[in-house]
Amino acid sequence: EVQLVESGGGLVQAGGSLRLSCAVSGITFKDYAIGWLRQAPGKAREGISIISSDGSTYYTDAVRGRFIIFRNGHEKMVSLQMNDLTPEDTSTYYCAADPARKIVRPEYWGQGTQVTVSS
Repeated sequence: EVQLVESGGGLVQAGGSLRLSCAVSGITFKDYAIGWLRQAPGKAREGISIISSDGSTYYTDAVRGRFIIFRNGHEKMVSLQMNDLTPEDTSTYYCAADPARKIVRPEYWGQGTQVTVSS
C-alpha cells in the first residue's frame, strides 16, 4: 500500500515559518519525484515544489526564494521549509509522488495538512 503521510501544518502569523514533512512508503523512493501541491477552497490546485532523486528542484514563482524542499532517501522523507509566510499561503498542502514530476496531477498524493497564516 502506498502511503504519503504529511505532518507539520498549523497556524502561524504572517512572516513566520513552518516545516512540512512527508513520510513515504510503498513505492521505490528513488524512482519518484516527491513534492508538494496546495489547494485552497475555491482556488485551483497549485503545484508549488518538487524534488527529484538526483536533487533537481522546481519551485513555482509564488514560493521561490521563501520555500526550500529537502529530500532524505535514507529515511524516505521529503520536507518543505516555508519561510516568510503570508496569508496567501493559507491552504491545504498535499505531499505528492510521481515518476515524471507531474506535480499537479501526481500518481500518488497524501491526505493533506492545513496551513493557516494569520495577518
